[in-house]
Amino acid sequence: MEDDTLRLGARLITSGFPIRPKTLSSFSVSVSLPHSAVAAAVLCSEHLDFVRMVRVSVLNDALKSMYNAEKRGKRQVMIRPSSKVIIKFLMVMQKHGYIGEFEYVDDHRSGKIVVELNGRLNKCGVISPRFDVGVKEIEPWTARLLPSRQFGYIVLTTSAGIMDHEEARRKNVGG
Repeated sequence: MEDDTLRLGARLITSGFPIRPKTLSSFSVSVSLPHSAVAAAVLCSEHLDFVRMVRVSVLNDALKSMYNAEKRGKRQVMIRPSSKVIIKFLMVMQKHGYIGEFEYVDDHRSGKIVVELNGRLNKCGVISPRFDVGVKEIEPWTARLLPSRQFGYIVLTTSAGIMDHEEARRKNVGG
């Protein structure tokens, strides 16, 4: 290979979405550049490796984006796409003071939610895979998942709606 030829490796990306890992192929580009342009070409090759995030769970993605924004010290975060489950979940979090106000923005697609963060969110996530929890099994789950009895909440999806574990115990419903 000559000194003035640079080979750049990049992933093949079609219309913004990467090809599935089974069919992922690499390609090389030979570019003839002067020595001063070699560093710029190497920097540009890194921008070819954008990979879009895979959505596993809409609720999990929403909670992770809130948690990451909270860690970075942001005052608000935009969640998209939105869903009724996310809105009900945010209402429970707002009731307990973990987040401030939130607003649903209809963009005629899947919708967006803008959430005001107040710095009280330590950790949040989705328990996956889902487990059916009866009323009598709520106490062992809280002992297993929460750091102490007075700190934190487990949010359950029940037949009576989405609520925290204390309200589910008062209403005598499982989730």
